[in-house]
Amino acid sequence: MIPITTAQICEAVQGVLFGDEHTAISNLSTDSRTIPDGAWFVPLTGERFDGHDYIDMALERGAAGCFCARLPGKVRDDRAYILVEDTKRALRDLSAWYRNQFDIPIVQITGSMGKTTFKELLAGILARRYNTLKTPGNLNGDIGAPLTLLSLTSEHQAAVIETGMDEFGQIRYLGQAIRPDVAVITIIDDVHLSHFGSREDILHAKAEIFENLRPGGLAVLNGDDALLNTLHPDCETVRCGQSPDCAVRIADLEDLGLEGVRCTVVTQQDSYPLTIPAPGVHMAELAALAIAAAERLGLTKEEIISGVASYAPADNRLRIERLPGNRVMINDSYNANPRSVRADVKILSQHRGGKRIAMLGDMTELGTAEAPGHRSVGELVGRLGIEVLLAVGPRSREHMVPAAQAAGCPDVRWYPDRESAKEDLLALFAPGDAILLKASHFFGRFDLMADYLREYPFQ
Repeated sequence: MIPITTAQICEAVQGVLFGDEHTAISNLSTDSRTIPDGAWFVPLTGERFDGHDYIDMALERGAAGCFCARLPGKVRDDRAYILVEDTKRALRDLSAWYRNQFDIPIVQITGSMGKTTFKELLAGILARRYNTLKTPGNLNGDIGAPLTLLSLTSEHQAAVIETGMDEFGQIRYLGQAIRPDVAVITIIDDVHLSHFGSREDILHAKAEIFENLRPGGLAVLNGDDALLNTLHPDCETVRCGQSPDCAVRIADLEDLGLEGVRCTVVTQQDSYPLTIPAPGVHMAELAALAIAAAERLGLTKEEIISGVASYAPADNRLRIERLPGNRVMINDSYNANPRSVRADVKILSQHRGGKRIAMLGDMTELGTAEAPGHRSVGELVGRLGIEVLLAVGPRSREHMVPAAQAAGCPDVRWYPDRESAKEDLLALFAPGDAILLKASHFFGRFDLMADYLREYPFQ
């Protein structure tokens, strides 16, 4: 963060300043426990906490000042306070003002899935030419996206910002700060249907991303997605995929199993022979979207090809990990929905040399798609000949387990939680075997199972 004054902060958020207007701020934090000395504290409120209760702690630990929706009982003369109506909105408004201090290209991403993978892929390509800021992890919400913008420095030459949502207006809200030059939607699917009534509702909420495109901005869409093809943004639009109408076309697609994907992406500008070191044919779709954005930002053919070849997945995002005894762990444990789980089961089915074990947990926030979604996964497990299904959670017991059994999976077991599956998992996971770990993050925390297997002293 470049240094800004408390007067500039106050003007950016339309607040009321109490304290020195010349205090320089070069860091910002929402956590009073780890706040750096001299940082600006943002006290957030939630259902079970109120950050205002920690203002005194933050100031005592060295914070130079804070936002507040109400002044504390005792105001310190040696600290600055900016009174605002809503501290979270003030964070967003400050990030919007701060973003406008930088004349660099910014790409905003949303979609039902593939956001973090696309972000890592595109940022890796752009890094071949530009010092590129990217969203850390998947901090893509109302707090994470503004904090990412506020981490821009004078050294950055481009940025890739991931944005998620769980309600109407959220993508618009974040876009008002990001103001992208390129807006990307990866795909529309049955994710967060518990918050939205239908896929069409999800589509309309995601389409808010175009409302804050800068003049001359570009929309990049998955041209193989039927719902996205109903969108016609009022801006230049590029559709990417295998469909004949796509301006960016995927050709010569070759699935290499656990080793990755080969394909050629053809644009109006050039042809790109790609080797993508990550499994799943969906990686070709994401590469096509990334190439459309990268071309717009001036990357050369060589930079794009080498950037794709250097792709490395984010933590717990479809990582192929080799364990002792030639065991293989397909660690895609961050989150789950029916489409992504089915894609991973297909990847698991390509393993040769030992048993294939699918450890799958409940998928949450599916709404009306909950029962058919879990059934579709169970049916695919059986149909593709997966030898073992370890199903975890009540939704999986009700829907996934009977579907897998009916489809012919020879060994189907159920557990209430991941811990209760450990003993069977260790007994089953023999040398040469492969295991897939996949569940909704906040239900199963299968990333902890991945940690456990990674550290286990296999022979």
